[in-house]
Amino acid sequence: MRIAILYICTGKYNQFFEGFYQSAEKYLLKDIAMKDYYVFTDDMNLCSKSNVFLNYKKCEGFPWDSLYRFRTFLTIKDKLIDYDYIYFFNSNALFLQDVDESILPDNGCELVNGVWPIHRRICTSYHYYPYERNKKSLAYVAPFHKPYIYYMGGIHGGTAKAFLEMSEVLNRNIQIDLENGIIAKVHDQSHINKYLRSHSCKPLGKEYCSPEEWVSGFDPKMIFRDKVKIDPITFSKGRDKSIWGKIKELINLNILALRWYL
Repeated sequence: MRIAILYICTGKYNQFFEGFYQSAEKYLLKDIAMKDYYVFTDDMNLCSKSNVFLNYKKCEGFPWDSLYRFRTFLTIKDKLIDYDYIYFFNSNALFLQDVDESILPDNGCELVNGVWPIHRRICTSYHYYPYERNKKSLAYVAPFHKPYIYYMGGIHGGTAKAFLEMSEVLNRNIQIDLENGIIAKVHDQSHINKYLRSHSCKPLGKEYCSPEEWVSGFDPKMIFRDKVKIDPITFSKGRDKSIWGKIKELINLNILALRWYL
């Protein structure tokens, strides 16, 4: 089994790759799959491992590095098409336990995607999920259409064929939106959610999808590292880490969700 792992890190995010790589080599489908890492970075000295392939990418900043991710992936489509599976992980992803074939698509699904850990919100009803509600956007999802699963953008994958087909469609849709002066509310994540409303997908639960600071009462297989804890000077600017600051952040998240819905 051959798996291509896609990873974007530029600027301040380059510091996360070493930890991600070591944890993936140790835990992700160990002795099950041959893993190659395709890293898009502006640091061409980032790694010299034989299974790590560096691809120069200029740091474009937020939200462009994320919004343009599918365009970025497609620049090496000719290399990716020959793999069995393709997976993308956010730069601050870190594996903590052995991950077996349960992370792979099955039962007729060719795609997998992490489910956003919405349990931390006060209002967890699907009415508050932040789908794109602008009918002019190609990421638009109509309310009250069918049961809701809100997927995150930090982990997704699937068979090479299905992943590249999704990348082609989402890259095109994002570009059309931009030409019409539209950026979806949650950027590439909005477009992913629109696509997965009409394509079968195996959801990956909180054992793969929890921010480090939200982990409590269970042992995750993978987390998204707390960037502030790793580099407080770079990532904590303007953030209030007091108890009151955390309460305000939680309140603001739910107010934002309500605005998205309305």
